[in-house]
Formats: sequence, C-alpha cells, structure tokens
Amino acid sequence: MADDLKRILHLEVPLIVQIADRRMMLSEVISLTHGSIIELPKAIDEPLDILINNTPIGHGHAVKVSENFGVHVHDVTPLRDRVQAMGPGSKASAEGAPTPATAAG
Repeated sequence: MADDLKRILHLEVPLIVQIADRRMMLSEVISLTHGSIIELPKAIDEPLDILINNTPIGHGHAVKVSENFGVHVHDVTPLRDRVQAMGPGSKASAEGAPTPATAAG
C-alpha cells in the first residue's frame, strides 16, 4: 500500500491557472493579430481559478517572481476533492506521463 501511495504522489497532472474565459465568434478569432487585445469579463483584482484536469481546486492572485509570474494560492478545496480531480476519467495517465494541458475557455 505504501508503494502505491508513493507512485500516486509522483504522478504528473495538468495544472491550469485560468485568468478568465470568454466565448468569441470564429470570425473574431481569425481576425486576431499580433498586438490584439482581448477583453476579459473579470476585474483585475478578482482571484484566478486554479484547476487540475479542468476541475477547480482553488483560487489565488497573480504575483511577480523575479522576471516571471506566479500565483499566490489563497484557498484550496479539501484534499478529498483534489484527489478526486485526478481520479477516474481524469486526463492523467496511470503511468505518470504528463498529458498536454488544454486551453481553458
């Protein structure tokens, strides 16, 4: 049982930090060019959604870390819910190989 737990804890799962989502007409997407701005239906000070396998597991705010961006996690769902997000039907493989993350929204 301990070996099974060790294997599970080393699985890689897709982690998504979602700023917001917005539906656009295909014609709008096709007309996007370098420098285009897409307005999102979320205020800048609203929390970001943290998802595993497209399942919400917490919230946080964007922070700058040196020259990179990060997320300061404010809250997470209970451990049971986070484990279920990786359970049956999840996109993480049983062998622990990472799966490509899909764009949210």
